[in-house]
Amino acid sequence: MAKNTVSARFRKVDVDEYDENKFVDEEEAGEGQQGPDEGEVDSAIRGGNMMGALQAVLKNPPINTKNQSAKDQAEHLVLKVLISFKANEIEKAVQSLDKNSMDLLMKYIYKGFESPSDNSSAVLLQWHEKALAVAGVGSIVRVLTARKTV
Repeated sequence: MAKNTVSARFRKVDVDEYDENKFVDEEEAGEGQQGPDEGEVDSAIRGGNMMGALQAVLKNPPINTKNQSAKDQAEHLVLKVLISFKANEIEKAVQSLDKNSMDLLMKYIYKGFESPSDNSSAVLLQWHEKALAVAGVGSIVRVLTARKTV
């Protein structure tokens, strides 16, 4: 039998703290993520190294930051790189990307669809077609259900 039945200490324990189904949003510090290096990307574009420019622009995405200006700057830089590709080079560039880079590219493509500019929609549709052929529908599902945006 319990020695102290009047004790209420057990009521102070938060049992929800130990629930494995409890969702906890991961808070990661995003202050270190300023986005891709614009100088590196511009020099790769001027040098004609489009694959290097694509890799550089997808290297450091500002996903975890709440700084909207950094996200907008990265979006414009990615759009600049995508527009500067020739139509026959797109497929080779898409095939050179890994799964995470492909998902990130799809995030930027959909972000570009949200705010179209002069010729961006046609270029983004070409990129979307090639990326869909390589990555499949799973990439679209991962992008549309992702909690962290670019």
